Amino acid sequence: MTLSTVHSPSSTPLDWKFSQVFGERAPGEDLQDVDIISSMGFEKSGDYLAVGDRGGRVVIFERKDGKYTSNGHLSRNELEQLDFSFTSHPEFQYKTEFQSHEPEFDYLKSLEIEEKINKVRWCDTQNGSQFILSTNDKTIKLWKVKEHRVKKVKEMNPNPPVCSENALLAERSFISGLENPSVGNGYLLEWTEKMGSNTFPSQEVHSKIADIEDTARTRCRRVYAHAHDFNINSISTNSDGETFISADDLRINLWNIEISNQCFNIIDMKPSIMEDLTEVITSAEFHPFHCNLLAYSSSRGFIYLVDMRRSALCDHSAILLQDGGSHGFKSFFTEIIASISDIKFSNDGRYILSRDYMNLKLWDSHMDSSPVATFKIHDHLHPKLCELYNNDSIFDKFDCCLSGDGIHFATGSYSNLLRIFSHGVGGAEGITIEASKNSNRKPLRDAAPRTRRSSLSNLTRGLYRLGHEHSSSGTNEFSCNLSSKLLHLAWHPTTNLIACATGNSLFVYYA
Repeated sequence: MTLSTVHSPSSTPLDWKFSQVFGERAPGEDLQDVDIISSMGFEKSGDYLAVGDRGGRVVIFERKDGKYTSNGHLSRNELEQLDFSFTSHPEFQYKTEFQSHEPEFDYLKSLEIEEKINKVRWCDTQNGSQFILSTNDKTIKLWKVKEHRVKKVKEMNPNPPVCSENALLAERSFISGLENPSVGNGYLLEWTEKMGSNTFPSQEVHSKIADIEDTARTRCRRVYAHAHDFNINSISTNSDGETFISADDLRINLWNIEISNQCFNIIDMKPSIMEDLTEVITSAEFHPFHCNLLAYSSSRGFIYLVDMRRSALCDHSAILLQDGGSHGFKSFFTEIIASISDIKFSNDGRYILSRDYMNLKLWDSHMDSSPVATFKIHDHLHPKLCELYNNDSIFDKFDCCLSGDGIHFATGSYSNLLRIFSHGVGGAEGITIEASKNSNRKPLRDAAPRTRRSSLSNLTRGLYRLGHEHSSSGTNEFSCNLSSKLLHLAWHPTTNLIACATGNSLFVYYA
């Protein structure tokens, strides 16, 4: 992708439509914490989608269209139905699920390790099997998912008609007082009529009882443990198909997929004195096709580009991307809202998309002074930072994703809102969609922030008076629902389709 491509005049805003929903709750149904979706990711071809939740489970969805077109066991009628139901955009169906992690307890540190899946990543397909990396706070696991064809009983007649010649002759030997004349070949006339209506019965019964189904078996192939003192926040597979990285708050480790008892520390930000700690690692991602390059983000809003060929420990030779234009008034919350929660490379590897609490930013790796574009997500929440801090909402970590052509970007927000932007296409406000089954595209809500009831903190009251001097609203609630948040989403690798999660529900939109 080049800048000329990004600003192509032929590009037009996308028209987004609802496609599917999985796990939608009924009205009044309670949401269990273990069912909340915590991560997701598409496989490289886009044929599979993996979703992890707080209960340690990984659920896999597969594409409906095209999956059975090469299978010869389907009847003509079923193939015609598949052809009739084919759509221009991918549709997904449930494939399988497995329990990836269980709750554990670290007796040395007296620490509970929850089973929540922090990240899921697909590895290269081998011999028709899929491989998935999943991680909780401490342990990474490699799972193999392989399809097996199983024949199951679909329909069976418990009293099939007796039609073999030997059986008929045996039956005839027990018949006495026959009144019906026999035909020339020794059969009774009534048995001849039955045989005429049941010729080759074995073929007919076979078509009824043989039902071939594809089932997926999962098996844990590797466990990568005891390598992180702090909670793992990222894993990323390399383009070489042999290695991956795992990142926690202070370190990034490089693993070989086939070796689970050894890794190499390539980034170490831990100071000799912990009081001197100024930033932590928040996300890490491999370059899409250069196996020696990776990027990681920090809590200060910086992005570091690393070339592993330069040195064994790469943190001192990194290229720093920072927003030089973000100067001005600084408060207690400045560094908190500057912390980057997620980064993604564009497919060509030149651009990086980052998400902090307030903004979505597009960076050019060849320009380290400022981002190419900044899209405002939570600008209306600036006056509410004190209350967001008190209820911990300011620490929410929103994912980001971008389209295969690198032109369109998406992230989530509160009130289950999906925000979609395009660089050089359409308005700066982008498109806002509420993630629900009956959602429609909504205009961006730029209403003035609303006042709230007084806080016990003088600091809070002072900041809110300052933020609402010119506010015309008299209500005391947020302009958005903080309990409903769209944190996790993924863009299909080859088409304009977005999967996003709110609570335990998975929504799919296409354009």
